[in-house]
Parts: sequence; C-alpha cells; structure tokens
Amino acid sequence: MSRRGRLALKAGVWIVGLTPLALLLWWAWQGDLTANPISFVTNTLGDWTFRLLLASLALTPLRIVTGIGWQMPLRRLLGLFAFAYAALHFSVWIVLDHFFNWPQMAADVVKRPYVTVGMLALLGLIPLAVTSTTGMIKRLGSRNWKRLHRLVYAVAVCAALHFLWLAKVGRRDQYVYAAIVALLLGVRLWDAVRRAASGARVGRGLVPRRLARGIAAGDKPRPTSERS
Repeated sequence: MSRRGRLALKAGVWIVGLTPLALLLWWAWQGDLTANPISFVTNTLGDWTFRLLLASLALTPLRIVTGIGWQMPLRRLLGLFAFAYAALHFSVWIVLDHFFNWPQMAADVVKRPYVTVGMLALLGLIPLAVTSTTGMIKRLGSRNWKRLHRLVYAVAVCAALHFLWLAKVGRRDQYVYAAIVALLLGVRLWDAVRRAASGARVGRGLVPRRLARGIAAGDKPRPTSERS
C-alpha cells in the first residue's frame, strides 16, 4: 500500500475515534445527555472502548483468515484509542459517579464482580499502551513485546465479562460482543494449533521447511505438477 493510502486509513481511524467524543461534548453543550447524564456518558464511553478494542483485535485474525495484511499498521492506533476511552470511562466513574470517594470505590471493586473485571481490563491496557511506541518495541525486543501484547486477549475477556454482568435486562448487544471475542480468540487458537502442528511435521522431516513456512503463513500447498 502506498504512503498516501496508509495516511488516509489512519486519518479515517482518527475520525472514527474522535467522533463519539465530539458528539458527547456537543450533547453536553446542548444539555441533551438524557435524564441520567452520568449513566449515559459512562455507557457511551464504555461501549466505544469495547468497539475500538474489538476493532484492534480483529485485524490479526483477518490477516490469518484472508491473508490480507494492509490493515495491520492500524492496530496500534486503534489500541491507543481504546485505552483513551477506557481511561475516560474510568475517570467518569471516579469523578462523577463517586466524586473521589476512595473507600466506596475500593468496596465496589471487591464486592461487585463487574467492577472487578472492569478494573482488571483497565489495568491490563496500561502496560499495552505504555509499550506501544517503536522505542519500547526495540527496548523489549520483538519476541518479548509480542508476548506482552497477547495480554490484550485477557483484557478482551475481562471486558466481555464486565459488559455481560453490567448490562440491564432486555439488552442483547452484550452477547454479540462476547460472541465476537470468542470468535477472535477461536481464530487465534486455531492458528496457534496449525503452526504447532506444522512445526512438529517439520521436526519429523515430513514436510519441507519452505513448504511449512508457506502453510503457516496461510498459503495452500500446490500440487507437485504446478510447483515444477
């Protein structure tokens, strides 16, 4: 993809990422945050945190399934937007919902499971955001950095549980989000098993190394007649 195309994609992510926040500010300015403004703002920020997190998680499974990789440079930006919305979501809970009542917030974390897993999701996002820079990738090393950033799947599970346990009776979208998390985790698990099986066959000399690398990358092996 050309540099202009990459810039256009990133500009699109910025527009998508900033639009919900701009709408919230506009609705606040117009006094149109519904009859329960704190709940409305909290839920809107939480919903967009999850949506952006799922968007960043979906890019690698999309590459695994389709072999398309142009979307991969967007992972970092989408992840940082997800963290920003999570921090705002948490800030509203601290400032507007509890007004810095730390003992009450600590009691909520201990007593309410949806608050507990929500806090775990936020804490999991912090090291991912801190290590998202190119400098941190070099400092940690590519392999260690990738291992650390697998934490994002645990964050997604915690976010799904947070939404499932928090959602009011009558809502259905929490099940859709949970199903998407399960699907994305399933694709990554399938890919890990496929790679492990390919590596085992190479170790036993059953598959040539060059062909195994192609299979692991998602290429279908061609008949001998086509390869000659």
